[in-house]
Amino acid sequence: MLLPRLSSLLCLAGLATMPVANAYDGDENIKSIPLRTHSLAPPYLDSDFQSRWFDFGGDTIIRADKYIRLTADRPSQQGWIFSRVPLTATNWEIELEFKLHGNGNLHGDGFAMWLTKQRATQGPVFGSTDNFEGLGIFFDTYKNNRPGTSFPYVMAMMGDGQTSYDQAHDGKANELAGCSARGLRGASIPTKARLTYFQDKSLTLDLQYKSEDSWTNCFTLTAPETNIAIPSVAYLGFSGETGELSDNQDIVSVKSQNLYSVGPSSRSSRGPSTDSGRVKKTKKSKGSWSGFLFKAVLFLAVAAGCYIGFTVYRNKQRYSRF
Repeated sequence: MLLPRLSSLLCLAGLATMPVANAYDGDENIKSIPLRTHSLAPPYLDSDFQSRWFDFGGDTIIRADKYIRLTADRPSQQGWIFSRVPLTATNWEIELEFKLHGNGNLHGDGFAMWLTKQRATQGPVFGSTDNFEGLGIFFDTYKNNRPGTSFPYVMAMMGDGQTSYDQAHDGKANELAGCSARGLRGASIPTKARLTYFQDKSLTLDLQYKSEDSWTNCFTLTAPETNIAIPSVAYLGFSGETGELSDNQDIVSVKSQNLYSVGPSSRSSRGPSTDSGRVKKTKKSKGSWSGFLFKAVLFLAVAAGCYIGFTVYRNKQRYSRF
């Protein structure tokens, strides 16, 4: 399933609704290693009530047995949590479990997932800084001015460090890809997002909100058709914001993995045929040396035998004269 994904074009918003497993399903050559430095799970904090791998601030509240609450169901809140070390893996997968819920029928504004050069900076874009450099995934729960689009809406933006987020039109001018996800808020099952990245190849976002263990593709982007070049030094973060309308926006867990290839294609780059050739050449070389030594010893033995035989024959001839 990896190859078709890598060769596919940009999926339009709302069209990709078939259940999927993951971006490399069925490829036995893709393996994973957990990235503890970019993962979160209860109790989230160490014994000194700090996180070894993440910083948090703003209105973020951590309840050690349940969630990291970026914003409570109160107006004018902003909260964030960012990794302390950059995510430097070339291929990776991040699976996020979150929960959006509150008491009112009207709710907003949403939260974001970041992979950016900037970190731990509060600002106007879902609680984090504007003019960012890197990737932002926005889970927008309130519709400002975007006719014909159902909300909640999930979209990706690749920031260049100079372009501002189009706040007035819910990011329409910045959208790299996206999809409507009605039912994402207040779902009866654990809601999850899974972002999979293969450097210079593909970027895939899958969502779980319709039924448990059933993933729906939001978008798949491929290079070079689309710019998916995430900075080589990027920090993983999450931030949320409320305005006049509010919501509880909770991060339940984050599971990050480094992906790597172990198949024939990866080994061929290191040249297994060359190694085999070296082995064969070594064996042949060893065989040549043993053959030479055997022939040399045999030659010496024959020469010695001839010399001894000649000496005996000469002595017999000498004695026969007398």
